[in-house]
Amino acid sequence: MDFLSNIVQQVITFLYTMTQTAGFPNYGIAIVLMTILVKLLLYPITAKQIKSTKAMMEIQPKMKAIQTRYKDDKVMLNQKLAELYKEEGVNPLAGCLPLIIQMPIMIGIFYGVRDFHYAGPSGFLWMQSISQPDPMYILPVLSALTTLIQSKQTMPDTSSPQNKIMLYFMPLFIGYISLEFPAGLVLYWVVMNIMQIIQQGIINSKEKALLAKEAKK
Repeated sequence: MDFLSNIVQQVITFLYTMTQTAGFPNYGIAIVLMTILVKLLLYPITAKQIKSTKAMMEIQPKMKAIQTRYKDDKVMLNQKLAELYKEEGVNPLAGCLPLIIQMPIMIGIFYGVRDFHYAGPSGFLWMQSISQPDPMYILPVLSALTTLIQSKQTMPDTSSPQNKIMLYFMPLFIGYISLEFPAGLVLYWVVMNIMQIIQQGIINSKEKALLAKEAKK
C-alpha cells in the first residue's frame, strides 16, 4: 500500500507544480484535479460495477421468493438461483471484480492524501491549511451530504429497515469522522462523491434513453 500512496503523493506534487507554473500554486486544486483524473480513468470499471449492482437489485424480489420457497433445500435453492441468474443474464460476481480492482487504488489514495506532507503554503478557499481539519466544518457537511446523495442513487429500495439505517448512518458516520481528518482528505472525498454522482447520473440517463428507444420499436 505504501507503493500506491507514494504514487498518489507524487501525482499531487506534479499537479501542484503545474498549478505553480500556471501562476496559481495550490494544493487544493492539485487534489481536485487528481481526484477527477482518477475517477475518469476508472469510469469504465465503475460503469460495469454500477450496472451489475443495479441488475442484482432489480432481481432481488425474485431471489427472495426463491430463497423463501426453497429455504429448507439448499441444493434446489442454489439450482433455482443459478437458473434465475442465467435467465436474467446476471452474473452475481460481476459487481465484485470491479470493486476488488478499485479498492486498493482508493485505499492508496486515502493514505496518500491523508499523510501528504505539504511543502509551503497549503491554503485553499476559506481554509488556511488543508493539512488541518476544516475550521468551519463546511467540508464535513459536504462529505455527509454527497455521501447521502450517492447512497440514494445506489440504494433506491429503502423499504427495508436495514436499508434505511444504512442510508442515513453511513453519511452521518462519514461526516463525523471528517471533522477530525485533514481538510485535504475530506476535499478528496467530496470531489470523488461528486464525480460518482455525475457518473451514476450519466449511466442512468443512457439506460433511460435506451429503454425509451426500445419502447418505440
